[in-house]
Amino acid sequence: MTRKVYIFLFIIIAQVKVVAQDSQFSQFYASSLYLAPSFAGSTDGDRIATNYRNQWPSITRAFQTYALSYDHYFPHLNSGVGVLMYREQAGTSNLATTNVGVAYSYKFKLNSGWRISPGLSFFYTQRSIAFDDLVFGDELENPETEGTAEIPILERKSDIDASFSVLAFNNNFWLGFTWDRMLKPNRSLTGDIKQDPYKFTLYGGSKFTILDRYSWSSGQSLSPSFLFKMQDQYSQLDLGLYWYQMPLVIGVWYRGIPVFKDLTSNDALAFLVGFKVDQFQIGYSYDLTISKLSGFTGGSHEISVVFQFNQGVTDREKRKMIPCPTI
Repeated sequence: MTRKVYIFLFIIIAQVKVVAQDSQFSQFYASSLYLAPSFAGSTDGDRIATNYRNQWPSITRAFQTYALSYDHYFPHLNSGVGVLMYREQAGTSNLATTNVGVAYSYKFKLNSGWRISPGLSFFYTQRSIAFDDLVFGDELENPETEGTAEIPILERKSDIDASFSVLAFNNNFWLGFTWDRMLKPNRSLTGDIKQDPYKFTLYGGSKFTILDRYSWSSGQSLSPSFLFKMQDQYSQLDLGLYWYQMPLVIGVWYRGIPVFKDLTSNDALAFLVGFKVDQFQIGYSYDLTISKLSGFTGGSHEISVVFQFNQGVTDREKRKMIPCPTI
């Protein structure tokens, strides 16, 4: 019973106190335009990515997130352009957040071998709810009456938003920063002013080959990486490791901040398996809940599919690619 109360309180905090806390993906490099506009045009041509996350399926109508993106690299302009759509919904009343945006990035080459890629994106954002699906106390006390005496809230609220990012990388390392919710869009469905708080994300890692002396292990690599984000008074740290041997990718992540002993300090362990064949890749991950909600959420399932096409530029134009994982 106590743990069910924890679940209830956590959902209330996530949906009300934080005011539409942002969605998240465990496979954040497979949803790269959602992570940062700097990733727009990070291939040598065109890329389409789709993502689906089912969080806490043991809870009725819990969080589900969908994302679809497309981006293209223009070699003569050293620029990338992309479009992104994502939607999260939860609850029997379909409380939903929908975003549609465009992203742009520019690629700088430094003499030291590093590349710098600033990026900017703009979004049309909307929050909505099916008010007629809500059930209030007066309806339970007087089931014979039709409707409720509660004052209807807004069924949807729209606004605009922007994100800025900068990404630095060379052959073996990458480090990035993203500032989301720059315009602090108003998401209140009651007519009040309830703005989304700023969200700051820092991420990075390295990639190195292993056992190069053996021909059978050619192309085998390890990629330790991290992601840290803050929004309002909430923060989250992800630490992980990818192992890659064509065509297989395996990863494991720890999510949480163990020095704090609250409900979500130790959140989850995420396990990933993926396959990369030519220009196609697919990944599946499962988040094992290790917080006090363990045993009641059903974890989280996530699937990503990425397809690259029209790849390849001339040797004169060929550039260094970001070494971070793509799943």
